Amino acid sequence: MARQLRSVGLEFVESAPLRLVFSAQVSASPQALYAALADDVAGWPGWFTAVTAARAVDDGAGREIRLKGGTVFTETVLAREPDTRYAYRVDQTNAPGLRALLEEWRITPAASGARVRWTFAADGPAPLRLALRLGRPGLGRAFRDAMRNLDRRLARSPGI
Repeated sequence: MARQLRSVGLEFVESAPLRLVFSAQVSASPQALYAALADDVAGWPGWFTAVTAARAVDDGAGREIRLKGGTVFTETVLAREPDTRYAYRVDQTNAPGLRALLEEWRITPAASGARVRWTFAADGPAPLRLALRLGRPGLGRAFRDAMRNLDRRLARSPGI
């Protein structure tokens, strides 16, 4: 059953009780990377293997994301800054324990491609925060795999 999470703003990415930050270098351009993240929401399952279904809602102002294992997120997009930043807040989820969750993707140009930084900012009771900290290596691996998959996908089909 879906539970309503606390409504947080963009400042939460810096003030959250738990912040997990991951980064990767990709050969794709900032423009292509941003388009895949923000404009092709339905394409996420093709490169982020934890995502089984994704769709934009409310004319792109929100998203509905389904993960392996049955977790569902209903989200509000908070930042759409072309080629540099994409962020969203989870409003409802069936995941236990979460009180607030915001994810931010930052893109910066690099010598050959782009650098992407993903911040996973969350709040919940101490046991949940501990579990997420312990799960950091797995989340990092999922992020790195997703970026590698996305980079390959964009190299094959730059117009995605």
